[in-house]
Amino acid sequence: MDIEKDNNIEENSDDKLSILSESSKDIGNINSTFAIMKLYSHLPQLSNGQLDLSKIQDAKLMKTKPNRGKGYTAGNSYITEVVINSKPTKLLIDSGAFCACVGKLFLKTCVPNFEDHLLPIDGIKFNSASNPMKELGIFETNITFPHIIENLRITVEFVVMENCSSTHFLLGNDYFIMYGIDLHNNKDRYFTIGDNKCQKFSFLPFKRQITGSKVAAVNFELERFNSKQLNEAEISLHLTDNQENELSALLYDHRGAISSDKEPLREIIGHEVDIILNIERPYPPLLRKPAYPESPK
Repeated sequence: MDIEKDNNIEENSDDKLSILSESSKDIGNINSTFAIMKLYSHLPQLSNGQLDLSKIQDAKLMKTKPNRGKGYTAGNSYITEVVINSKPTKLLIDSGAFCACVGKLFLKTCVPNFEDHLLPIDGIKFNSASNPMKELGIFETNITFPHIIENLRITVEFVVMENCSSTHFLLGNDYFIMYGIDLHNNKDRYFTIGDNKCQKFSFLPFKRQITGSKVAAVNFELERFNSKQLNEAEISLHLTDNQENELSALLYDHRGAISSDKEPLREIIGHEVDIILNIERPYPPLLRKPAYPESPK
């Protein structure tokens, strides 16, 4: 009897195991189905022969659209200001570049003795458009992103290029992935690093020449004013970099008279007014009238 009882226990346990295995397979199939559904929900652009194109909604414009034929003027650069080797400098955040790099001549302005700290690099070739690039080595350094609340620092390995003529550091999408860098182009242009989405970093609105011999202190309020109030302003191409900086500083000093947080400076289209001051004869009809009406006679 004991033996038969043990056999029954073993049979029951085998049945339970088979039921559990079948249920686990079902759960696994459900999970995989949900995973596939989630994948396709985030990738609606996947080619699908049965994709329904009858329902199309126009995307909402977040900024004023340029006149027809001037769409290329709406573009902007993703250059921000950082601190490398205790010196403020420019950094291009380029999601299209697969690695971080910098030109030899520009790196020398920030770190004169960088060649003493180069790491070897081999087995890979670099190209810029159709031109091959000559790599010298890897330069590792810390990048500090200035912020009013708290500065943020990351460690980056830049590939140093011999024949690169850029005047800024370039951060590729390799560090986008490692540090979770996200670019935002909604109402404001900014980027975030990591999980803290409330800590926003701004981009430079103008081209600026920042070298090791001429380094200006970072005015965070001015940078915020430029990124928000002057984001859509069109500056004359005939102005030099110094003139652009002086203009932005002048507008910042008198910002209370020309803009507010709710109504920033914008380009007015369709309501332009031409004002002509005439101080010579013949006067305009309105100026020919007497200033006061004649007294009754």
